Amino acid sequence: MQSHELLKEVLKKTSAKQIAADMGLSLSLIYKWAEPPADDSGSGANNPLDRIEQLLRTTNDHRVAQWVCERAGGFFITNPEAKPHPYSLIPATNDIVQEFADMLQVIALAASDQKVTKEEAKNIRGRWEELKSVTEGFVRSAEKGNFAELERELQSKATH
Repeated sequence: MQSHELLKEVLKKTSAKQIAADMGLSLSLIYKWAEPPADDSGSGANNPLDRIEQLLRTTNDHRVAQWVCERAGGFFITNPEAKPHPYSLIPATNDIVQEFADMLQVIALAASDQKVTKEEAKNIRGRWEELKSVTEGFVRSAEKGNFAELERELQSKATH
């Protein structure tokens, strides 16, 4: 989805007048954000989403995306690359199950005294992010029908 298409959808649920007032911008500019850019034969204006994308591309610094995700109540994780070639799914699924078990172990240990410290919360977050990353790698490999890279990662972990 293009940024202007997303903004067009957003404007179906959120008042353009309210956005303009809250941001101190003209109503016409808000509507221009939802139009295709001028270089695509539209009359749209360079919108904030396009600028964020430009900033990410220019800086190659994922902290920008992390900052935006945190403001939305989420967390940014890069998608792992998946290479084409089918491999056994069993080691990949076992890895996800093991990561989940590891996360549950960290949670159980932290909660055993009926309180969770900041350090324990940080450890839980780390295990959660690792589980999400491993699972995302599996899903992306499944979507591409390729588990070769995932298989190599599992073998590399097993030898270390």
